[in-house]
Amino acid sequence: MRNIREVLVINADKPNRWNEDTQASILQYNDWFFNYAPSTYQSARGECIEGVQRLLNDTDYLRALTEQYLWDNPEDLAIARMFCAPPIARERLAGLAQVSKTIVQSMEKGSVPRGRSRLQRREAIRRIIPVLRHLIDTQLCAWLKEGTRPSEREIEIASCVAGDRLCGSLTDPLIRNEQEHRQLSKLDTYLNARGYLRVENPSIQAFDMKPGTYSHHKNVSMYKNATDESDGMVNTPVDMAIMPFNSTRPLLIECKCAGDATNTNKRRKEEDTKVSQLRGTYGDVTLYLFLCGYFEATYLGYEAANHMDWIWEHRIEDFDELVPYAQ
Repeated sequence: MRNIREVLVINADKPNRWNEDTQASILQYNDWFFNYAPSTYQSARGECIEGVQRLLNDTDYLRALTEQYLWDNPEDLAIARMFCAPPIARERLAGLAQVSKTIVQSMEKGSVPRGRSRLQRREAIRRIIPVLRHLIDTQLCAWLKEGTRPSEREIEIASCVAGDRLCGSLTDPLIRNEQEHRQLSKLDTYLNARGYLRVENPSIQAFDMKPGTYSHHKNVSMYKNATDESDGMVNTPVDMAIMPFNSTRPLLIECKCAGDATNTNKRRKEEDTKVSQLRGTYGDVTLYLFLCGYFEATYLGYEAANHMDWIWEHRIEDFDELVPYAQ
């Protein structure tokens, strides 16, 4: 693999600025969250309640939640889990039913199985239904225990409670997706203004991109063991790869938002592994982090010590040192 020369350090070697930048980044994140999260939650909550009401209507208020129903409507498993006491996560359901977590995930995505996977799904549904029935929230769905038809009030309460439960499980991923979309869009605008072109071809490797181009979610081939090819290669995605003008070395960027400091520290080891594989394969290379939120000095010091650098979203112009304009 190609060796890479030492790269320019932007923020990792300036600890005197870390605390001030962290405070500015926290303010930026909080401002975005206040303006985005409430409307996102309310919109998602309305959709979730509608989905719950549809499931109740289509299953005779859960009395007809059968193997055949889940076979025909596998995506409704996500809603059915919210009627359990306690509401049950995919992983816990897979464990209790002794089925593959992948099967549960594919069902909730509504994917169509083929061949052997069809038989696996049939068997999974056969095992899942008894678990759902055993864990049904009989206080929320009292009509099932009493053998009566639910009142309009009972239906309204059950729809709102299950809808809130479902929305709570979906809101964080929605917010994370929007955060990434916002950050990538901001980088796009910055790069386009400097004369760069976005390329969509997934077959082009990051290190083979043409100067003056960039791409989202680009796979980078790395040594699996971070040392040599003896254990094979692994394709690891980065959020963005940029090939600067007059360069044959891409900038590899991870977009990161964090609403609390605890979560950032949990993810450090994953980033360290990625950097170790990158450096073991390509030499003295830096992974750049595009940061917004609660990234405190402890996190920043760890990343700096592990050959990472960062650009703050609130000061995107720091990229000027790395990304020249078109000639």
